[in-house]
Amino acid sequence: MNTRNVSLPRRGFLIGLTAAGASLGLAGCGFELRKPPVFAFKTLSIAGSTETANNTAMINQLRRELRATGTVTLVPSDESKTADAVLEILAENRERLVISTNSQGLLRELQLRLSIRFRLRTPGGKDLLPATEVSQTRDLSYNETSALAKEGEADLLFRDMQSDIAQQLMRRLAAVKEL
Repeated sequence: MNTRNVSLPRRGFLIGLTAAGASLGLAGCGFELRKPPVFAFKTLSIAGSTETANNTAMINQLRRELRATGTVTLVPSDESKTADAVLEILAENRERLVISTNSQGLLRELQLRLSIRFRLRTPGGKDLLPATEVSQTRDLSYNETSALAKEGEADLLFRDMQSDIAQQLMRRLAAVKEL
């Protein structure tokens, strides 16, 4: 009898057994894909601190995130009385702080900060989430010879921070269990 023919079915069996063991191990550990958040409200209105601030990049990012969940209907801010909840963006600050300079006084390193202050309330005025601030910071090295490239990098970092803050806001909104 040829030993080569005997080992092929055994090898396939061992691979199948290993795959089955791995899948059982993953099922037993509680692993599952992230599901869309479940909110206590079905309709939401997002309002900025002023009427002109209703279309900032942060508010637009939040609207995209909420639409992507598919469980919340967004109501225009002028019809906020009909919504189950109102998310107010109280302040949005983008800052560039100088961290270090070289011996000639030229800029070497910046710190970028993005902070959002918000609250969640019912149209009647009941606070569901009191005024809260969420912030992100990133450090950025700077070089005068590549100033234009560093501006582009700063814009990318601000977009990244904005996305992170939007995800944090989504988790905080999902933490509200009753209106």
